[in-house]
Amino acid sequence: MTKLDLTFDAVLTTTRAVRKRLDVSRKVPRALLEECLELALQAPNGSNKNWWRWIIVDDPEMVARLGAEYRAAMGILGSGQQTSQFSNTSGTHDEARLLESAYALADKIERMPAILIPLMPGRPEGNSVVEQAAMWGSIIQAVWSFMLALRSRGLGSCWATVTSRREREIAALLGIPFEEFTQVGMFPIAYTIGTDFKKAWRKPVAEVLSYNQF
Repeated sequence: MTKLDLTFDAVLTTTRAVRKRLDVSRKVPRALLEECLELALQAPNGSNKNWWRWIIVDDPEMVARLGAEYRAAMGILGSGQQTSQFSNTSGTHDEARLLESAYALADKIERMPAILIPLMPGRPEGNSVVEQAAMWGSIIQAVWSFMLALRSRGLGSCWATVTSRREREIAALLGIPFEEFTQVGMFPIAYTIGTDFKKAWRKPVAEVLSYNQF
């Protein structure tokens, strides 16, 4: 796979959460996914223990079952049983596009070429902030590096956290020891429709940065 002709800064500023532009008609070679993961595993992790685990689901039947779990999680949100992250988007930039993109993924997630489930050891429940920071801080860097590697090769993904509401069901489906590992999220993977992604809207640095005090 030939890498895109992108500068390092371009990769950093144009790696988007891709949903609508994921091309479910093209297969993604395992060798390419392993190449991206090999790069991602170079990210720092706590005490360099490498206790993380990574599951890539590319069997169409299993992808469909994972997709059903994602849709079930979205359905739970829609029923009002639990609060969605999108319920507090009123007044945010481009709210309509955000919602449209989120539900567009639900329409095709069952046909994804591959889905990644990163796992970190242990459970965050009941742990202190210090303990949880060490857990999340030992895998998040690698997950983001994986997404950057995908971008540089013409692929895309998004960090779907809604599936945490179906974590037990997904653990049972994939044989994950629930008490031993926490699912960091669900990451659908596909080639992108076009590669011309742009910078996203963000608040200016001056509005979010301070020096030496809050």
